Amino acid sequence: MSESKDFNWVEGPEPHRARTRAIVRAHPEVKNLIGKNPMTFVWILACVGMQIAMAYFIKDYPWWAIVAVAWVFGAFPTHTLFVCIHESAHNLIFKKNSWNVLAGIIANFPSLFPTAISFKNFHLKHHAFQGVHELDADLPDYWEAKLIDNYFIGKMIWLLLFPFFQGIRTMRCIELAVFDRPVILNIIAQIAFDAIIVYFWGWSSLAYMGLSFLFSVGLHPLGARWIQEHFLVLDKNQETYSYYGNLNGINMNVGYHNEHHDMPSVPWNNLPKLKAAAPEFYDNLKYHTSFVKLFFTFLFSQEVGLYSRIARKERDGVPLTDQSMPDIELINKA
Repeated sequence: MSESKDFNWVEGPEPHRARTRAIVRAHPEVKNLIGKNPMTFVWILACVGMQIAMAYFIKDYPWWAIVAVAWVFGAFPTHTLFVCIHESAHNLIFKKNSWNVLAGIIANFPSLFPTAISFKNFHLKHHAFQGVHELDADLPDYWEAKLIDNYFIGKMIWLLLFPFFQGIRTMRCIELAVFDRPVILNIIAQIAFDAIIVYFWGWSSLAYMGLSFLFSVGLHPLGARWIQEHFLVLDKNQETYSYYGNLNGINMNVGYHNEHHDMPSVPWNNLPKLKAAAPEFYDNLKYHTSFVKLFFTFLFSQEVGLYSRIARKERDGVPLTDQSMPDIELINKA
């Protein structure tokens, strides 16, 4: 069993800023990949419509069937919507920030909990302060890692309840707490949507959406995405991993995580083009090809636990109030 009882602490900055500079110097044409993709909103409407239709269709099903349908089917469009929320958080759908806020709120509907705008506020800091424990809510809490440890049962519970653990983490990032008008709008719109579903179709339909959300980010092969991105499974020294598997087709290339961190202003449809344009920067990095394999590796390997993350104390000199896309500044300087 792994004896690690702490994160893998390192000195120095996260690796993406330096790689961004190097990529732009070697391949200045990648700057043309930066932009917006309004077609993402079509994906939002399609997946929201799909989940609403399924919630109506199974409203009279027995509870076990609702659970099964949520796991087998509902997790997939809900996960895709989470990717759309991620795109809206980076303002990669529309030119107007307010339109991206609206897109994120709509994509949030089938997930039941009003998290789209709060996710944006914390996620941008994950890019700016990757691995800094008090600023990066993507990094597990100390108590969380100690509680779950490296055991199968603990990790299974952690995946099942992942949204709740993620929500609790944000409480430690007090410097980043934001409660503004978009957050309030997100809350009001979500409560209204949930109430409408219950009023017209009942609690079973709402339960289907809630279960779809839990499975889409947790105890499901799709939940392996959170392990894929930054957990030290393949290499103790590589901080970020990409996934190049078939599920990128329905999950809007969310697996291209190294590419996304290197250039967060590149929309999902152009991330494979970034990898193809700069192969010498990506072909030497280790990557995942199967969420199913990774899912079971995480659950059963006692060498992998919540401490299997790289952490750092340096803030890289990035201003805490800076909400701009980090790669834009680096590209302008390169």
